[in-house]
Amino acid sequence: MKRYPRDMRGHGAKPPNANWPGGAKIAVQIVLNYEEGGENCVLHGDTASEAFLSEITGAAPWPGQRHWNMESVYEYGARSGFWRLHRLLENLPVTVFGVATALARSPEQVAAMKDAGWEIASHGLKWIDYRDHDEEDERADMVAAVKLHTEVVGEAPRGWYTGRCSANTVMLAAELGQFDYIADSYADDLPYYMRHDGRDQLIVPYTLDCNDMRFATTQGFNSGDQFESYLRDSFDALYEDGTAGRPKMMSIGLHCRLIGRPGRVQALKRFLSYVQSHDEVWFASRLQIAQRWLAEHPPTPATRPTLMDKSTFVSTYGDVFEQSPWVAERAWNLELGPAHDSAEGLWSAMSRVFRAASPTQRLEVLDAHPDLASMLTGESQPTSEQSGQWLGGLTDDERQTLSELNEDYITKHGFPFIIALGDTDEEGVLSSLERRIRHDSAAEFDEACRQVERIAQLRLKKLLP
Repeated sequence: MKRYPRDMRGHGAKPPNANWPGGAKIAVQIVLNYEEGGENCVLHGDTASEAFLSEITGAAPWPGQRHWNMESVYEYGARSGFWRLHRLLENLPVTVFGVATALARSPEQVAAMKDAGWEIASHGLKWIDYRDHDEEDERADMVAAVKLHTEVVGEAPRGWYTGRCSANTVMLAAELGQFDYIADSYADDLPYYMRHDGRDQLIVPYTLDCNDMRFATTQGFNSGDQFESYLRDSFDALYEDGTAGRPKMMSIGLHCRLIGRPGRVQALKRFLSYVQSHDEVWFASRLQIAQRWLAEHPPTPATRPTLMDKSTFVSTYGDVFEQSPWVAERAWNLELGPAHDSAEGLWSAMSRVFRAASPTQRLEVLDAHPDLASMLTGESQPTSEQSGQWLGGLTDDERQTLSELNEDYITKHGFPFIIALGDTDEEGVLSSLERRIRHDSAAEFDEACRQVERIAQLRLKKLLP
C-alpha cells in the first residue's frame, strides 16, 4: 500500500465561500514576528551566533562566539522597530508570532501587545532551525514553549507557528491538541483541515512572499517601494477573487528589525492606507479567521478511498469498471494520496490501470458491458447513472433501426456498442452508432474504451463528491 501524504488537490476547482463577516471580499491578516531575544546566541545556550534575516550581508554563524553586530541588529527590533510598528498598528487586529524566550525578555513589549488587544500566538521556544532535531527533543521544546508562553503572557497560545520547522512539526503541534490553528503551511489562500490521528486540525496558512523577510534574502526587496508594490498587487488580485465570489485571505508577515526601519516603514503605511480606501475589507487576527472558519466550515466526515483496506476498496469500487474488480485491485496498489479521494482523482487512478492493461484485458471489460440490443429487448437495463429511461419511449421503427445498426456494429468490430447514455439522448445514440460503424476496428476499440472510462467517471461521481 503506497500512499503519498502530500495533498495536491486542496479545495479543488471550486473552493468554499469563506463567508467573511459583512460579506467582505477579502480578509487581511497582519503577523508581527517577535523573535528578538530568542535567536541563536551563545548567551542563550546555542552553539553559535544567528545568521538569518538581518542587515548583515552574507552573515555566517560564529561557532562558540558572540556576534556583537548581529546581536545589536536584533536589539534594534526590540528597542526601536517594535515601538514604531506598535504606534502604526495598535488600532488594527494583529497576530504576534512570539518566540517564548523572546517574550520573556521583553515584558514592556508584551504589555503593549496585550493593551492593543493583539493575539499572541506561539512562535516556539527559541527561534532556531528544527530540521535536524530529534522528534522527542522538538516535542519537549514545544511543550516548554507553551508553558513559558503561558507564564509570560498570562494565557496559553491558541495558534502555533515554528517557521524553521521539521517534517514532524505540524504533526507534533496537532498531537498536542490545544491549538485552534497551526500556521506552518504556505499551501493555500484559505484555511483548510489536516487529518491526523483521527482528528481534523485546522491549518491557517502563512506567507513567505508578502513578507518583509525578503528585505534580507537573495532576490528580495531592495526598497520599500518594491515591497509596497508587491503587497498592492497581491491585494488587488485577491480582492478581484472576492469580487468574483471567491473571497480569500491575505497574510502579511512583518519583523520588527526589518520593516521597523525608517526607510521601510513608510511603504507599510502607504499600503495600509491603500487597503483602507477599499470597501468590504475585513482586518482580522489569525485567531478570528480560525474561529470564523471553524464556525462556517466545520470539519465534516468524508469518504477517503485511499485510507480503505484493500478488501473494502475493491468491494466498494470493484464494479466501477463493469464486472472488472482487477481494475480496483491494481488501482489500490498505486501511489495514491489525498488528491485521489475525489471522484476525479480516483477516476484518474483507475483509468491509468485500465489504459495500462493489455488489449485482451480491455476487450474483456468491453464484453462485460450490456450491449444495446439487450437494453432494447429489456434483457438488461441501463444503470441509473447512464439515464437511459428514454429507451422505453422509442417507437417500434426506432427500435428496429437501432437493433439493425447494433447488429452491424458487432459483426464489423467484434465487441458491443458502448456509449455513456448520460451524455446523450436517442438521437445522439443513433448518430453515434451510424458514425462509429464506419470506423476501422482499431479506432473504434479506442473509442469504446473512452466510453467505458466515461461510464466509470459517471459512476464515481455518484459515489464520491
